[in-house]
Amino acid sequence: MNNAQSLAGIDAIRAAAGPIASSRAAASRAAAALLVAALAPIGLAAQADSTRRAVPDSSAQALEAVRIDVARSDARLDRLPWAVGSQSAVELRRAQATVGIDEALANIPGVVVANRYNFALDQRVSIRGAGSRANFGLRGIKVLLDGVPQSLPDGQSQLTNVDLAVIDKVEVLRGSASSLYGNGSGGVIAFTTDLRSPDPLGLTLRQTTGSFGLQKTQARVHGRAGRAVGMLSASRTTFEGFRQYSTADTRQLLGAVDYALSDRLTLQLRGGAAEVPKALNPGALTAAEYDANPDTAALGNVTRGASREVSQRYASVRLRGALARGEWSTVLYGQRRFVYNALAVTPPGGSGSPSNPNGTYNQLDRRVTGLRADLSRSLGSARPLRVSTGLDVQRSHDVRLNQAATGGRPSGPNDTLLVHQGETVLNLGPFVQAQWEPTPRLTTSAGVRYDHLAFSVQDRFLADGTDDTGDRTMTAASGHVGAALRVSRAFVPYANIATAFETPTTTELNASPDGAGGFNPTLGPQRLRTVEVGARGRIGSHSSYELAVFQVDATDAIVQFLETDGRAYFRNAGQTRNRGVELGVVTQARSWLELRAAWTWADYRFTDYVISLNATTTDTLDGNFLAGVPRQSLRLGARATLGAATLDVDHSTQAKMFGDDRNLVPVDGWGAGQLNIRAAYTGWWNGWRLEPFASVQNALNTAYVGAVTLNGFGGRVLEPAPLRNWYLGMEIALPLVPR
Repeated sequence: MNNAQSLAGIDAIRAAAGPIASSRAAASRAAAALLVAALAPIGLAAQADSTRRAVPDSSAQALEAVRIDVARSDARLDRLPWAVGSQSAVELRRAQATVGIDEALANIPGVVVANRYNFALDQRVSIRGAGSRANFGLRGIKVLLDGVPQSLPDGQSQLTNVDLAVIDKVEVLRGSASSLYGNGSGGVIAFTTDLRSPDPLGLTLRQTTGSFGLQKTQARVHGRAGRAVGMLSASRTTFEGFRQYSTADTRQLLGAVDYALSDRLTLQLRGGAAEVPKALNPGALTAAEYDANPDTAALGNVTRGASREVSQRYASVRLRGALARGEWSTVLYGQRRFVYNALAVTPPGGSGSPSNPNGTYNQLDRRVTGLRADLSRSLGSARPLRVSTGLDVQRSHDVRLNQAATGGRPSGPNDTLLVHQGETVLNLGPFVQAQWEPTPRLTTSAGVRYDHLAFSVQDRFLADGTDDTGDRTMTAASGHVGAALRVSRAFVPYANIATAFETPTTTELNASPDGAGGFNPTLGPQRLRTVEVGARGRIGSHSSYELAVFQVDATDAIVQFLETDGRAYFRNAGQTRNRGVELGVVTQARSWLELRAAWTWADYRFTDYVISLNATTTDTLDGNFLAGVPRQSLRLGARATLGAATLDVDHSTQAKMFGDDRNLVPVDGWGAGQLNIRAAYTGWWNGWRLEPFASVQNALNTAYVGAVTLNGFGGRVLEPAPLRNWYLGMEIALPLVPR
């Protein structure tokens, strides 16, 4: 199937969508009506077929029964010396719009997702401060999909291959994890594709319609035959945006097959394509612009046509085998990605006036290949020792072109070439770790990894009279030691000390204020050390909790010291210190009512940071708070399950933060907070599963800032969130082949 055919298929599905309500009043009435309709069948729910209801969330399971894969060992949760959170398919999909990563991670303490409502930049994910400096994409956090890295060797990550509507679970490891995954592992997010199929061949259709032109249409075919199980999903998401100049269009085609070659050998195939033909970038606002009209866009972004287009393909082949007392795994993967960025950055020497249409056009042709090999084996029996070893090899090659542009396209007579270069990053990372149980109640863990990263740039634009060809090598050894003690079912304390490192990404290395090509020779890696103590457990048969206290110290911290017209520039500060407390609680208050809470307290500061204001003046920022991270965040949730109907009520709030390193741009907290209400009902008709759902988002109509652009030039830092809005939808599952 070629690209045109695949997109035509998605367009055919999308064409079935109905008209969108255009006014806010009509939207509110429609949302309220559907909420009432969704809850009306509660009295008849007892007649539903109970054998077909959703599987309970893993939060109700005992710790010793919860298996965790993200720690790169087949371990139970009560044996891990890490802070790990997880969300099941029920949490990810039940009455969710499945359009943003904040839906998947909001219930996990220690994780802050800043939703920009800007598809050109993606949401910012921060785990204990790791990733907080990213003004686009993900930084400092390792992302995995079915064990395959979605992160590049330089530490950049992307979620283009992830569709929450086909994810079975997500696991989040919080803390330094370079001994497990190498560069940029200040935290780890691992997604697992849902391959469950109750029918030999089935079809699931899902349509979501909402405020601001939101439309998501998805068709998923899934099945099983003999030793094979698989699924194929096609979806399209369009969004007109609540702000001016924020239209987006995303299309995904994803496939997965698991085939048991034998009782001890499994073949896993993954592949897909993604297209983002349009994602307009409205930019950040100043405080005055936000107060006057938070729905507006930055004028410079509009006049310079700031936007992003993406075209991506990926595939992976993985073999997993079982040994007498262990297992092994090998995966080969590849990715091709084209990115076209129209930036509001003025070319060198250009006027910064918002009415000036001259910006920069960036083109990126990326090829990524990689190999991961793991071997794990248990030694001994009286006091089990499990040893795991392996190797990560990854290579990325980018061809980058920067041109002057007029109105978002390099079509003007003076739109000359600025940069044309090839960038290659090669990473080799052997590792070994051991898990030992000296007593039945105590599990200890230790690991070490060595990473060698070779950066090289080949300048292909020599007409400027300068050859910026060069290379840089960065290496690091990382390790961890930890232990978990099973005092009782209610109290499992743990502790760990771990190190991590994070190199600059190629984008950060290329960001030179003078606009020159090549790599910035003064920007180096930052190194982190985490000390953490915590506990988890179950109280009775209805409640569970997790608590973590940590400190992360970073030396040579990479910070964004300037942002101008959408382009960020970076340098190494002296030191930062991130201290925090994370608490998560889940309780089954009644047989029909589940309550949960996730609270994070964050004290993230510079401990050694001096910046130069000009040739003769410096400013000492020691003690200042890191920008873009709230001091506290709280998420409260309640889920009522009444027969086949569910009602979810979630309330989130954040404390104030700063938009700049100098702490001169305060950003207010969320005030009354964001209240989301979701309702769903699962019914059956002639073997078809019907699940209508609806949601009112920000039901309190709170005006708040969803994200900030760090150190935005001229105070242009505020990225507003929408007021009250809604969506509603229907999911239909039907068998194509009888059981």
